[in-house]
Amino acid sequence: MEVVVSQKVINEGNVPFLMIVMGKNRRKIRQIMAGKKKISMVTCYDYSFASCLNKSDVDIILVGDSMANVCLGLSDTKEVSTSEMLNHTLAVAKGAPDKIIVADMPYAGCQKKTSRPQETAKKFIEAGADAVKVEWFRGCKKVIKNLINNDILVMGHIGLTPQTIHLLGGHKVQGKNKGSVDRLAKQAKQLQELGVFSIVLECMQQDAAKEITDILEIPTIGIGAGKYCDGQVLVLYDLLGLYPGKMKFVRRFSDLSVQIKDAVNSFNQEVKKETFPLEEESF
Repeated sequence: MEVVVSQKVINEGNVPFLMIVMGKNRRKIRQIMAGKKKISMVTCYDYSFASCLNKSDVDIILVGDSMANVCLGLSDTKEVSTSEMLNHTLAVAKGAPDKIIVADMPYAGCQKKTSRPQETAKKFIEAGADAVKVEWFRGCKKVIKNLINNDILVMGHIGLTPQTIHLLGGHKVQGKNKGSVDRLAKQAKQLQELGVFSIVLECMQQDAAKEITDILEIPTIGIGAGKYCDGQVLVLYDLLGLYPGKMKFVRRFSDLSVQIKDAVNSFNQEVKKETFPLEEESF
């Protein structure tokens, strides 16, 4: 049997990403990877927003360690703890039981303690995730091989990798020259050989992302990597206009920050005027 993945034809019997054992959505992953031209993924961190996404058409929810910046006001994704990530994964899983959920492996439970990633990853699966995402770092191949050998589904991540941003000279676009593109392509092929089911390409030149996408048999999901990836991911707070500031690759599909301000100001005025609560809003 052959499966079409984002215009790519793959022999199903040789595709590790179809062999999910521990997650709850094996069939749904198969359908999404096989049946859609483009894959959509949104980063979400809590029960309320996850409940909204559960009613949407989005394919995958990512519980990202960007929660450190977006929800906790921290300056670095490395500062978020494994227990915090697990709690938020549990909340998202409760809010979106019908969606595929991928959880970021936090720095503390993957790179800082490289002897315990299997234990950490299994906790994410037990919390409701169907897979974990591992950023590229020096020892990632050993970690990913171990996870996949233990039947844990893994999404890779190359390009701009926030957990090791200091090694990249800061927040800089990747794939600007041949040497950089060759390095990224090599990483992508190594991750594919290890058995990851897809790879996030973050903040890289569009042509570089296209070259990497074209050489792979597994899907790429881009964020700031142009239109040629097999899918796209954005942080929910960014696309809703909730997070202050705006990076070039972010499109705001709404401006909820203004609506929230207006709603709270209306509440404030009604309280001051003593027109809230009304009789029918009281017990």
